[in-house]
Amino acid sequence: MTEIDAKIDALVPAWLHLPDIAEMLDIEVTRVRQLVREGQLIAVRRGENRALQVPAAFIDGDKVVKGLAGTLTLLRDDGYNDEEMLEWLFTPDSTLPGTPAEALSENRGTEVKRRAQALAF
Repeated sequence: MTEIDAKIDALVPAWLHLPDIAEMLDIEVTRVRQLVREGQLIAVRRGENRALQVPAAFIDGDKVVKGLAGTLTLLRDDGYNDEEMLEWLFTPDSTLPGTPAEALSENRGTEVKRRAQALAF
């Protein structure tokens, strides 16, 4: 869990606190923390009280966005840290179009994973 850089913080349009995610997913906050530890979500410390927060784009109604966990795994395998992953996911890519995070939420995970795999080469 990282302290977020202001430049990357500005890329992410909205954030959610862990208790809000737990409520949305109908799970305990401890389970949300476990998802972060397992690398299925990225949480960073931000704001005045440095509370852990997750990009809102990672949650789709009552579930984690499809394809997110696999994409995060690919990026980690490519040597990306949490901040670098957030920057990549929320930086517009003209070939998608939009950001990889938007593409994931639009169920275009295959395209996003293909680009993530290409980063390793």
